[in-house]
Amino acid sequence: MKIAVCPGSFDPITLGHLDIIERASELFDKVIVLVMSNSAKKCAFTVDERIELIKKCIKSDNIEVDTYSGLLVDYAKNKKATAIVKGLRAVSDFDYEFQQALINKSLYPKVETVFLTAKGENMYLSSSMVKEVCSLDGDISPYVPKEIVKDINLRCKGENKND
Repeated sequence: MKIAVCPGSFDPITLGHLDIIERASELFDKVIVLVMSNSAKKCAFTVDERIELIKKCIKSDNIEVDTYSGLLVDYAKNKKATAIVKGLRAVSDFDYEFQQALINKSLYPKVETVFLTAKGENMYLSSSMVKEVCSLDGDISPYVPKEIVKDINLRCKGENKND
């Protein structure tokens, strides 16, 4: 069985993330969407909330959602994953992701990093952009799965009322 891990912070999941995940599910027998903690990012949603948001959007039977706070390659090794799937939007993404791929390969030579390029309509899309648009009362429905628009709006607008 070919298992791939698709890691990210997913705060929140966007249509760009979902596209990469769904395309990976067509290439691999099983895809694990791995919600990672990133101490450099201030998240709007807790890890458990992000997992629930992702689960609301996932339709394929061969996709599961998990969380991990250690080294990605340790998780991949433990799950017997053969690939780490990363989405690329621009050259700047590639520079960072390529460095990560090289480090991951040196730490766990049995795992390959597979890069999937974003569709044109998702090239500019990021979770940060979604949160900013939402916080300014903009329409986020073109950017996130319809199943979670209300959840994100409630969080963004709820935070604004407390400011």
